[in-house]
Amino acid sequence: MARVDDTGYKVILEIFEGPLDLLLYLIKKEEVDIHEVSMEKITRQYLGYINTFRMLNIDLAAEFVLMAANLMYIKSRTLLPKSQQGPEEEAEDDDPRWDLIRQLIEYKKFKDAAAFLVKREGEIDGLFAYQPEMVVDEQVPALAEVSIFDLIRSFQNVLKRFEETHDFGSIVDDRFTVADKIELLLHRLQPGQSIQFEQIFQQATTKTEVIVTFLAILELMKMNQFVIRQNHILGEIEVERRMVGAGAASGGPVEAED
Repeated sequence: MARVDDTGYKVILEIFEGPLDLLLYLIKKEEVDIHEVSMEKITRQYLGYINTFRMLNIDLAAEFVLMAANLMYIKSRTLLPKSQQGPEEEAEDDDPRWDLIRQLIEYKKFKDAAAFLVKREGEIDGLFAYQPEMVVDEQVPALAEVSIFDLIRSFQNVLKRFEETHDFGSIVDDRFTVADKIELLLHRLQPGQSIQFEQIFQQATTKTEVIVTFLAILELMKMNQFVIRQNHILGEIEVERRMVGAGAASGGPVEAED
């Protein structure tokens, strides 16, 4: 669940990926082998995501917090000299990272197997598909999958640049709500139009407006009004408004607090 408390508006956000998905995402982003992962770096990045989720008031599942504690424990073990470790820790011959690495390897095997089965299902479904008399050859570029972690990464970059370029000493009257931003975004993007994710925030004047705008994007995705695309993995993210009749929601009311 995510909400901006001072707007009186609540946005429900379902995160279908778990802490191991986030760790695999961070490792993939660093382009390193699982066995060579830096615990200090990956722990810092993981905690950065947790802090961003909390800033957005997203309720995290217990396993995210448990993994954060486990990462900090492993990091402390790797930094502490063996002479200062307790008797139980001295008795352990294995590097404290190996248990987590083994979990990640096993989890990745299941994810890859599931992805392969989904791909095969799609191929089999297309074997006996109806063939139209006229085939229109449309060259559609392949688009990479965009996860909630890709969005959070891009949002972190936007927020960081915003804080570096804006003076928070001046007082700005900021009364935007998520509902306001939803209306503005639907007016800005016509069906079929797209825009780079970071360009959406160019006119924001306060940190709160940046956060509210991001929550509006999440809500429009849930309503099937917006779809998020990438031209390659970890590439620039584009936000596209769905064409009318292409799975878009009917514009039903968004859940709000009383």
